[in-house]
Amino acid sequence: MSTNEFARILLTWIKSFLSWIGIPRDRLNELDEIIFLILIVAIAFAVGAVFHYLSVRFTRKVLKYKNISFLSSLIEYNALRKMSAVIPPLIISALLPFAFDYRSTWFTVSEKITWIYFFIALLFSVNAVLNSVGNVLMNKEQLQNRPMKGFIQIFQVIFSCVAIIVIISILINKSPLNLITGLGAFAAVLMLIFKDTILGFVAGVLLSENDMVHIGDWIEMPQNNVNGVVMDITLNIVKVQNFDNTIVTIPPYSLVSGSFINWRGMTESGGRRIMREYALKLDYIQPCTPEFLEKMKKFDADLADFITEKQKQAAEGKVANTDNPAGLVNGTIDTNVGLLRAYMTLYLKRHPFISKDLLLMVRTLAPTENGLPVQIYCFSSNKNWPSYESIQAEIMEHFVSVLPEFGLYPFQNPTARDYVISGLIESGKDLSTVDGIPWHSVLPKEEKV
Repeated sequence: MSTNEFARILLTWIKSFLSWIGIPRDRLNELDEIIFLILIVAIAFAVGAVFHYLSVRFTRKVLKYKNISFLSSLIEYNALRKMSAVIPPLIISALLPFAFDYRSTWFTVSEKITWIYFFIALLFSVNAVLNSVGNVLMNKEQLQNRPMKGFIQIFQVIFSCVAIIVIISILINKSPLNLITGLGAFAAVLMLIFKDTILGFVAGVLLSENDMVHIGDWIEMPQNNVNGVVMDITLNIVKVQNFDNTIVTIPPYSLVSGSFINWRGMTESGGRRIMREYALKLDYIQPCTPEFLEKMKKFDADLADFITEKQKQAAEGKVANTDNPAGLVNGTIDTNVGLLRAYMTLYLKRHPFISKDLLLMVRTLAPTENGLPVQIYCFSSNKNWPSYESIQAEIMEHFVSVLPEFGLYPFQNPTARDYVISGLIESGKDLSTVDGIPWHSVLPKEEKV
């Protein structure tokens, strides 16, 4: 039995059934094509539904025995249902000649609608599969630092453009190649429409090839109010969550065309830099006397060993900086400032959260009208922001608290209260009843170090 004979038998059976339920036979002759079309559509979507059911069931069976990330992604993105939607238009297209004469208007219109539906369904299914592939690739360790989402979007855009061209060619009954050739006149318009997409594509390639930014990087762009962690990188946007929990989106090409700070080097290194300073009053800087050195030996055990070693080297005529380039930078016993640098260096070396493998020094900078700056330069091994700030604050607080032990005081611009105290001292007034006066401000000159 040929296919045409089977179709005629099927149509006759349908007509008999409809006549049996009471529809006039002359009416059936007018509706035979529509009836057959409805039957074809019903069969096509039934086959699609069966395929979807079987494919989902088979996939879940496989996942019970073996975890395949690609199959899991197909389920997650509902790709199997979208792929099943491609089957009905193919079946309808194959069976349409049984319903209509290929020369009839109904056949032409139905065929166009069918193929348009096919390419739309194909577009959605391809996008779903590409999303599944992208999800698998982004979870691979060796590809996590690549903007895979942007590359997937590039393929989606390309396929979408091809599908749109094909659909338009079906509607106007022209060859897709002829349509593409004719689009050359609209190239400028297309470039304008897809400007951001094209720039995003180029920027994405540059960001990836030059390893400029990854998801999870801390970046800073003051000109764009960006200071936070990169959440997502796509073809058109880079999404950043600032530390105040606001979310900023910027185009990828702004990262390429402009400048930004990427703190990845800091996070991947052994520590986060601490570089803070205090300015000391110049009139309190004095040479260390033997009596003062003996007093400071009792202040700290490590400092006592340092003083003893330096005294031994001086007695033997050795140059302290011969074997240690940072020796003089990190302290001497010549002045109370040099001794302070030595103590702070020892303090940082035994601090549990200061990296011992990275540069560590306590140095003086060029004197200014505000005194002599003493700078602490080291690296915190804990790079977490709150922890880093806590460690930094602890060090600077300790730095200031021990200054009086060395006969040193931080510079501070005088206030109105300071002028009042100065006037009281000059007039010989008793200051014991004045609350809150710093003890060192009323010391006689001879009691200072």
